[in-house]
Amino acid sequence: MSLSSALSIAQSALLATSKQTSVVSRNVADASSPDYTRRIAVVTSTAPGARSVEIQRTANDLLFRQNLSALSAWSGQSALYNGMDQLDLSVNGVDNASSPSTAIANLQKALQLYATTPSNQNLGASVVDAAKQVVNSLNSGTKAIQDFRTQADSQIATAVDDLNSLLSQFQDANKAVISGTRSGTDVSDALDQRDALLKKISEYVPVSTFTRGDNDMVITTKDGSTLFETVPRSVTFTPSAGYTAGTPGNTVYIDNVPVSPGTADSTTADGKLAGLLKLRDGVASTMQSQLDEIARGLVTAFAETAPSQPNATGLFAWSGAPAIPAAGTLVDGLAGSISVNAAFDPSAGGNPTLLRDGGANGAAYVVNTGGASYSDLLISYGNKLDQPMAFDTSAGVTVSSGVSDYAANAIGWFEGVRQQASINAESKQALAARTAEALSNDTGVNVDQEMSLLLDLEHTYQASAHMMKTVSDMLDALMSAVG
Repeated sequence: MSLSSALSIAQSALLATSKQTSVVSRNVADASSPDYTRRIAVVTSTAPGARSVEIQRTANDLLFRQNLSALSAWSGQSALYNGMDQLDLSVNGVDNASSPSTAIANLQKALQLYATTPSNQNLGASVVDAAKQVVNSLNSGTKAIQDFRTQADSQIATAVDDLNSLLSQFQDANKAVISGTRSGTDVSDALDQRDALLKKISEYVPVSTFTRGDNDMVITTKDGSTLFETVPRSVTFTPSAGYTAGTPGNTVYIDNVPVSPGTADSTTADGKLAGLLKLRDGVASTMQSQLDEIARGLVTAFAETAPSQPNATGLFAWSGAPAIPAAGTLVDGLAGSISVNAAFDPSAGGNPTLLRDGGANGAAYVVNTGGASYSDLLISYGNKLDQPMAFDTSAGVTVSSGVSDYAANAIGWFEGVRQQASINAESKQALAARTAEALSNDTGVNVDQEMSLLLDLEHTYQASAHMMKTVSDMLDALMSAVG
């Protein structure tokens, strides 16, 4: 081997070692970044002993796809469970203190007390006050639910804007990857950025990806809608200014294809958008329907009856008074419009003794004609709250029951779906953490390993430097001998 060849080899080794050291140093510097993928400097030897360095990423496509799926499931489940927690507190209060079930139980107690002393008008006024609390619970619950739906709608609009922004950023990163791949430059940073954006996109919708020539990536949703192909596809949504009971929410469209909130199961969701859609149009709407059915049951249970006369509204009134709502049929918004009949309310000039005697709808409906101790009508009202009646099964509670039990069953239904949503959230959070850990272990940076590699590179550098010095000394000696 000539001295010039030896010098060239030594210089090549020094350059390769320098590049390797730069890669390892970068690994150590970005070890704490969750979106950084470890680089490897692969050295290739060429004749006559020269070296070239190629930088590669330690990517694992299978683990990465699993992590994207887990992130999407956790994001959707988290949005669903957190929304349910907010709904529970807004509608039912702490420990169900402001729930219709609690208010109806208090109404039953007031009725029982009035029935023991029917001549005491103060006790009659207490029943009316208890009825007002029931009405307030239903009215405020309706407002809380519709406010929640409006808030969820606003969050959907924000999520759509964020998703469109992420897709635009993804386009820039994808272009950088394609351009670098075509020119043969290192695209590791652009690939890291693209993967980081994919993680964020998957939090909004579950995604699938495939890579074409020049590392060009295409993104589709789990159900096949195209999110990105060369350019971002539009994600559109028209928010609503406000909601009322029974009002359907607007749909989110990806590339003009409607986004589905998922299966009919109210306890699972994939992606934040699906979770918010399910909250707005699923859980919250079902809760509203249950409140409406409770209100309809109350109007029916306290209706005044008379021979050859149609049943007419009694203690509880609604927009269709004096008629009674049809049996077993949901009336959207009834819980928001139900009120205490002014004929019974002392503060509105009414007479609470009509509860004992009947007659709020005229003489034909009078039951008691003078007995101050008459309590049969009061007792019958209390019994009707416990008597099974027909409820609309679309409201989610299918067990045959009276109004008071239906109100309790509505709480039970909600607590059931909330508990299941909590269990799902915990399991999906654990899965997301495990897949992220597995991905990090496989593609992330182990600082101890990198520091050990740095020591090896230092020794290699020293050897190459020593070789260069030896060759230089030999050349100097040769030149001196020639001179």
